[in-house]
Amino acid sequence: MKEIKCVVWDLDHTLWDGILSEGDPVKLKDGITEIIKELDHRGILLSISSKNNMSDAMAQLEQFGLKEYFLYPQINWSPKSESMKIIKDKLNIGMDTFLFIDDQGFEREEVASIHPDIRTLNAAEYHSLLTMPALNPKMLTAESQRRRLMYMEEEIRQEEEKYSETPRTFLERLNMKFTIAKANMEDLKRAEELTVRTNQLNSTGIQYDYQQLEQFMTDPDYCLLVCELTDRFGSYGKIGLVLLETRTDIWKIKLLLMSCRIVSRGVGTVLLSYIMKTAKAAGKRLQAEFKKTGRNRQMMIAYQLANFIEVGRDKDELLLENDLSTIQPYPPYIEIIASDQLV
Repeated sequence: MKEIKCVVWDLDHTLWDGILSEGDPVKLKDGITEIIKELDHRGILLSISSKNNMSDAMAQLEQFGLKEYFLYPQINWSPKSESMKIIKDKLNIGMDTFLFIDDQGFEREEVASIHPDIRTLNAAEYHSLLTMPALNPKMLTAESQRRRLMYMEEEIRQEEEKYSETPRTFLERLNMKFTIAKANMEDLKRAEELTVRTNQLNSTGIQYDYQQLEQFMTDPDYCLLVCELTDRFGSYGKIGLVLLETRTDIWKIKLLLMSCRIVSRGVGTVLLSYIMKTAKAAGKRLQAEFKKTGRNRQMMIAYQLANFIEVGRDKDELLLENDLSTIQPYPPYIEIIASDQLV
């Protein structure tokens, strides 16, 4: 079963006992605080879809000491399916990675009828959350443990962007640094997590486990690269991964993926440009494997914009090649930190 990335909670008779809008003295359900904090520790995002007054509900959550844990809460009188769509768009994750918890069967069915990929749970079963396999990620990384904070930092960025003269001036003020480095043992858990969690910007959809990645990392015929993006607001974490086969004069990109969170930062071409520049300097040809997954069309577009062309095909598996005659320059507003000896 696919891992759940976000749990969306109702409030009345779900997160707490009582109906806030009717003046009830609401009380958190037993064990809720511990469940919320543990899910957050595991890197599971949390949000709210509740039919309530926003200011009253947020004040109550603050009183309980839980306000900070919920991203993009949708507290209004609209259909909850609409709220789920808004949360999905804000977080930029798939509908099939959500779990919606509500005490009312009508609300669960309304959401499921509009968004059939969303899993739902009767609030009476909330005690089972921490033992659900889909809420127990295989590994905990530095990125997963501060995932909520990274979204909060992004919200600050988006707020500042509203007051920028142009998108370009905003990007220039971010003071971004893009680091490309060979993977080490400390990177492997995050590398495995990236292959599991990244769908849209994943060139093949292959999910490599820790042991496989360790073998590639130590194999002289391969190069495993990881990328990190930082700016003046903080780190986006390790957001990119490349598996490059270098055994012959034709280097082959076996896997290329980037986190969807950084698409709007204009760094999508940086990693490809680096690989192309390095291959050209080494006098190598450069090919890339691509497999259609139904969700990674955006990655194919990225290859096409970088002048890769199709040179082979087997059903949904494509072989692409770049003649390295035209390589896009790095964006001037991003500092690239990478050694010429990485590959």
